[in-house]
Amino acid sequence: MNNFYKKVLLLLVPLLMLPVFIFASEGEPVSASIPSIFGIRLEFIIFALTLVGVALFHHKTMYVALTGLAVILIFKFIFDPNFHFVAHIIGNEHHEGEWRTLLNLLGLLFGFGILAKTFEESKFPDLLPKFLPDDWKGGFVLLILIFVLSSFLDNIAAAMIGGTIAMIVYKGKVHIGFLAAIIAASNAGGAGSVIGDTTTTLMWIDGVSWMDVTHAFIASIVALVIFGIIGAKQQDKYNRITKDSPESVIVDWGRIGIVFMILCCTVATNALLDFPALGVWIGILIGALLRKMPWVEIKHSWQGTVFLMSLVTIASLMPVDELPPASPYTAFALGFISAVFDNIPLTKLCLNQGGYDWGILAYAVGFGGSMIWFGSSAGVALSNMYPETRNTVKYIKSGWHVIVAYIISFFVMLFIVGWHPHDPHRTSHIEKAKQEEINKANMETNGETENSSNAVVTE
Repeated sequence: MNNFYKKVLLLLVPLLMLPVFIFASEGEPVSASIPSIFGIRLEFIIFALTLVGVALFHHKTMYVALTGLAVILIFKFIFDPNFHFVAHIIGNEHHEGEWRTLLNLLGLLFGFGILAKTFEESKFPDLLPKFLPDDWKGGFVLLILIFVLSSFLDNIAAAMIGGTIAMIVYKGKVHIGFLAAIIAASNAGGAGSVIGDTTTTLMWIDGVSWMDVTHAFIASIVALVIFGIIGAKQQDKYNRITKDSPESVIVDWGRIGIVFMILCCTVATNALLDFPALGVWIGILIGALLRKMPWVEIKHSWQGTVFLMSLVTIASLMPVDELPPASPYTAFALGFISAVFDNIPLTKLCLNQGGYDWGILAYAVGFGGSMIWFGSSAGVALSNMYPETRNTVKYIKSGWHVIVAYIISFFVMLFIVGWHPHDPHRTSHIEKAKQEEINKANMETNGETENSSNAVVTE
């Protein structure tokens, strides 16, 4: 291993351990029987070791994630008497349950794999070399297209469509740095739209106005210029875009119609039901009546799907109850945490806590996951098409411009719009219970005072 790789690993391990340092002292143990090391609950250490394993054994990521999940569950069953796995997944009166998130991921990753292959089989991507510039600007235009698509589509769909086009116009020879840029473009485009990313949709459903996240586009556009130009030039140096499309291309417009229908159904069910996977599969099943669907893509994407679902489940099992006080610096740090910790529970915690500038937070947790390939569902989905992205060290080495873009664009946005925190728009269950106790105590006190006054009057 050369010196550069050693340096990357030295930087990578602390990044993967970041959730441990941030959250270790935040939650209190449920029981004194739960072991800890130097005050850090053992769940966090197991989670961090799982992430390190994913980074080091990139050819066995699914098995590493499944092993980490199994160890966490065994630990919970032995040491945490209050843990109930079925209730954690299905939910109860105190907990929503993780089933919706996991089922959405399952449906989206399998479904968008089929959608991307259907788009490829339509032969429409073969026409694009006629319209894309012949040099590095062709790659940059492609990243802009992905950015725009992600603003109203799920970021997984935008990444898969972008990856399919790249596969065609670059004849399958795509640089890892450009793949990182595709992932970053799909996450950046959705950061300022409440229907473009799961995290912003969560905010919208929870009562945050769609206008309160739109200024995330300021940072997204700055980031796109930075990582887009660098990534496109990396790709152009590695393998230049195809100049001309084949003359005998016949586009299957029926398949294009099916792709468009699937995307429309996805947007509709995401906006109306917060369940985009349902729309994906409604569109796929209808499309199967018109064309033969590439069901084999399920076989190609199942390992990546199991990997991401395992990682998301592990993150949901972490005893994280609160975050540091809301501030620009907390939001900035959450961007790095989202690269290794699922951004859905992070967003839920922030919504419960309140006091954030929602646009800045949306950009941090939405785009921050692009810094590592498994930090976002779009990255995992694209890794099913390009397995080389699973080499975390190479991903960071070639996609360094994504990290630089995040840092610069975050502070550009902060400088332009400032930090405008919103008051908590809803009260957490704990706060409600405390307020009810205070109200009850006040009523009892007022009642005793009134009785005493009546007694004095009577005398």
